[in-house]
Amino acid sequence: MARNRFYKDVSVGSIGGGHQIMLDSKAVQTPAGAPLAVPSHALAQAIAEEWDAQEKVIRPEAMILTKLANTAIDRVRPHTANAQNQILAFGKSDVVCYRAEAPAELVRRQALAWDPLLAWARERFGVSLRATSGLSFVEQDQATVRGLDDVLSGLDAFALAGLHSAASLLGSLVIALAFFERRLDPETAFTAANLDRIYQAERWGWDEGESAKAAAERSELNQISRFFELIRQ
Repeated sequence: MARNRFYKDVSVGSIGGGHQIMLDSKAVQTPAGAPLAVPSHALAQAIAEEWDAQEKVIRPEAMILTKLANTAIDRVRPHTANAQNQILAFGKSDVVCYRAEAPAELVRRQALAWDPLLAWARERFGVSLRATSGLSFVEQDQATVRGLDDVLSGLDAFALAGLHSAASLLGSLVIALAFFERRLDPETAFTAANLDRIYQAERWGWDEGESAKAAAERSELNQISRFFELIRQ
């Protein structure tokens, strides 16, 4: 629910080696009551700018960086294994592994976009995901699942929060990892994840609802990309 802006000044303070957001010299708390403290000063400054950009009414849906930081602190950090399993589920049923049988143009586009991503995942992480066509389900072997789990185990709570958000939007752990590692920019990642949707829109056009939804997803991917860059600084 939107609230009226109740503060005048926004700043960044220090806490335990991290950086926290301050409203009128009072620390912002996450929804679970923890300090909104992040590991990167650049990220803290960007979050502070989100809060400062709120005018008469605070609109949480427009504060994507704040949302991702809250998720990292409240939901990922205390329950890391659960967060990893949720992300891993996108790899077990990854969109890049499910190919169309027709039409030929869509089949061609999927191969051009997805085959190099599967090859990249194999080279980068040593995982070989199986692909299928039609409606059949393909189960990934345990070595592949363990390999993807090992990749996730090497990431901190903030990276996992961003990756979960990206994988949820994209329906793909492979595309999300390529996005996280700067192999794909936001628009290329969106296109790779939505080849069927885009193909159908080219034939029949975007309806107003679908067009608005696609624009919102693109905008969120841009913010997730920014989040990834900020946590690296």
